[in-house]
Amino acid sequence: MNVVKNLLVASLVVIMCVVAPLSSSAEKIVITVASGTVGLEKELIDEAAAMYMKEHPDVEVRALETPELATDRLGLYLQFFEAKSPEVDIYQIDVIWPGDLAEHMVDLYQYGAKDVAQDHFPAIVQNNTVDGKLIGLPWFTDAGLLYYRTDLLEKYGFDGPPKTWDQLEEMAAKIQEGEQASNPDFWGFVWQGNAYEGLTCDALEWIYSHGGGSIVEPDGTISINNEKAVKALERAASWIGKISPPGVTGFAEEDSRRVWQAGNAAFMRNWPYAYSLGMADDSAVKGKFDVVPLPGDEEGQSAATLGGWQLAVSKYSEHPDVAADVALFMASADGQKRRAIKGTLNPTIMSLYKDPDVLEAVPFFGSLYEVFTQAVARPSSQTAPRYSRVSQLIFESVNDVLMGRRGAQSVLDALEVDLQDLLDSE
Repeated sequence: MNVVKNLLVASLVVIMCVVAPLSSSAEKIVITVASGTVGLEKELIDEAAAMYMKEHPDVEVRALETPELATDRLGLYLQFFEAKSPEVDIYQIDVIWPGDLAEHMVDLYQYGAKDVAQDHFPAIVQNNTVDGKLIGLPWFTDAGLLYYRTDLLEKYGFDGPPKTWDQLEEMAAKIQEGEQASNPDFWGFVWQGNAYEGLTCDALEWIYSHGGGSIVEPDGTISINNEKAVKALERAASWIGKISPPGVTGFAEEDSRRVWQAGNAAFMRNWPYAYSLGMADDSAVKGKFDVVPLPGDEEGQSAATLGGWQLAVSKYSEHPDVAADVALFMASADGQKRRAIKGTLNPTIMSLYKDPDVLEAVPFFGSLYEVFTQAVARPSSQTAPRYSRVSQLIFESVNDVLMGRRGAQSVLDALEVDLQDLLDSE
């Protein structure tokens, strides 16, 4: 009898030990953030989550890793939305998605965003507003930049970075020829050529910087099929195997950065996030590079695609008020300042571009301010809610040109028709 009694007591103790932590955990409100994973994004989100939880011990903030490629990430999000899943409370959404995803998001103006909206760039707030509702809280903005090796330009007798594509091609070829003598893995120029959203960004920069327009103009006119756009795509295709590695047609942002950061490229097109990683102690290019606006077909014709990410709260969240509070905390001035200094993620809060701590850590935020504020927008607003399909048509067509499957003119002939059919459809 005593043995049975002892076993029951022991079992009760075990159950209490197991259940107690579960009960304690169950009392907490769990908020899940769909997190980016490019560069230091996940690390910085985890850091912000820990800070929030320290101030709010009744809340547990978890980061859900999502695919690196924006196109794949959107596909995952759409699965959650189709199921009306409450599993994710906060989504990190691309600057091009508010119009397409608005039906799944709460109006952040109803959760305190009215008090801070005026602190952010008005154009981004406007971009994130659909039918008067704030779908996404601006978190960080982006624009394409040219990274260049200062030491190698000096070594090969160039006075400064290129301002035209012709100059870039000349410099990249000369530096590559010299460096490959001792490093066969070295290339002149790396960028993003894979068939995904990043290639739409690169292609827009090539086309716009050649005077070829913005693919679909703000008034809805489809402008892609013109001789300047043909020239831009033919130029980009000519780089492959010449100053860019054959594998660049499969590159995304991190692929380009890894080649660059290993010291195996003279030039790189990428976003600002790559700067802090390039300056890390384990980087082969630390202290050997700088950033400038991308070249143009002619001087002064530079174009940078507008990028950036927002925090949006799911309509299917079981705790939208708490989720909104977490989003406001993460996108606050203090939060954006930390992310700017540690991860070179461009703030959307205007005052931070005059913050001495930010400018000391990332000097080009001040010198390239106009690049970030005058970046070229992708045609997401004028094609919503079909932008994701529009972009797919663009990047698949451009990738065909880069891969040599079809000529630039025939590709643009077909793309013009495909875009017209898509945008005319009900």
